[in-house]
Amino acid sequence: MKSAKLKKLNDAYGEKFGFSMPEKSVLSFDFGLSKQVIADISESKNEPKWMRDFRQASLKVFSGMKMPSWGPSLAEIDFEAIRYFIKDTDVEKRTWDEVPSEIKETFDRLGVPQAEREFLAGVKAQYNSEVAYSSLQKELDEQGVIFCSMEEALQKHGELFKEYFAQLVPAADNKFAALNGAAWSGGSFVYIPKNTHVKRPLQSYFRINAARMGQFERTLIIADEGSSAHYVEGCTAPVYSEYSLHAAVVEVFVKKDARFRYTTIQNWSGNIYNLVTKRAKVLQNGIMEWVDGNLGAKMTMKYPSCYLVEEGAYGEMLSIAYAKNHQIQDTGAKMLHLAPNTSSKIVAKSVSIAGGTSNYRGLVYVAKAASNSKSKVECDALILDDQSSTSTYPDMKIAGENAIVEHEASVSEIEEDKLFYLMSRGLDKTEAITLLVAGFIEPIVKELPLEYAVELNRLIELEMEGSVG
Repeated sequence: MKSAKLKKLNDAYGEKFGFSMPEKSVLSFDFGLSKQVIADISESKNEPKWMRDFRQASLKVFSGMKMPSWGPSLAEIDFEAIRYFIKDTDVEKRTWDEVPSEIKETFDRLGVPQAEREFLAGVKAQYNSEVAYSSLQKELDEQGVIFCSMEEALQKHGELFKEYFAQLVPAADNKFAALNGAAWSGGSFVYIPKNTHVKRPLQSYFRINAARMGQFERTLIIADEGSSAHYVEGCTAPVYSEYSLHAAVVEVFVKKDARFRYTTIQNWSGNIYNLVTKRAKVLQNGIMEWVDGNLGAKMTMKYPSCYLVEEGAYGEMLSIAYAKNHQIQDTGAKMLHLAPNTSSKIVAKSVSIAGGTSNYRGLVYVAKAASNSKSKVECDALILDDQSSTSTYPDMKIAGENAIVEHEASVSEIEEDKLFYLMSRGLDKTEAITLLVAGFIEPIVKELPLEYAVELNRLIELEMEGSVG
């Protein structure tokens, strides 16, 4: 009976996320990275000279930088065995009927059109290297909200784009930011005008369909003074025997009295290296909230950060990391207090099972000028067997006067009395542990929109099946 249920759940998982579609690209380049490949990407997008120069300069920086040595090993990655650009449609589609059938089927099966109809203010759907589908509700367009692909923003909003592009994450920041700077393609550009409040989420969905593929989207968000909005991104890929690389860059500018929330629910397949740089700059009394759900991927290295550069700025990070089957979730956050009376909060929860490794790696920095700043860090790890592991690497550098900085960390196992009670009420062991895990991550899940909370709990249930011996 249980094996039949497990098969049903695994089939459901593969049906929704693990499938792949035949490749039918309209433009793609061969494996490997070179000046010519980068020039060809620029040419295909008809980019201005300054962007072409930026790409080539980023490639030079990338070539001269060593691989990171302070975290999990990245030795397997062969940059010459990756395809850096695959374009699957010649024109970004504005209506669902225009989208090519194989791309449409992919996003239909992932539920993107349905989600848009039900509760989203706008959708960007990226397939391999470029956005294939784009929509924005009419009332937001009338308010002056810009939500488009990065390519469209570069062409139509060039001055605004250039003012902010790569200002928070320059190519020299790290090797994978440099790689993104050279090969970036796709991603979202968002501008929320002054005092504009977007009540429903904006969504982008990123899908890698090809094996040995590199996806390097770049997202740029500007929340102007007094504005507020919520942006949600989802990520999936098929199951292949060969790895693929996802190296995105996200830059968020939160102006005075603005509030922005950036939510990520990733469910990459187990062959993806997910190496992402996310950074926000928060001005006076601004609020930046990162909400991160990390499932899947062979390895994730991601540490969203907030630069609190003016008085009263607030940064928050809420994250869940789920590691199984020798996956490595190396995640965390960085909060940099650079002005007086700034505050931050980090709540990180992780679950390790079936040989998974979860690490919290974080930084809290309080500059000398950041007097009266406050920061609280909570790291809670749950280990479900003796094959799995978890570690915490906190880094706190405090120079400001009257700063209050707290750090709490705990590692726990499933409590046997709770497990016994649930099983005595008719649940089997897997169902009982799944319920306890759901309770453990509930403080983060409750911050998600209802539809995403349901989806995340469902993903956890699928991941748990077959992992509990």
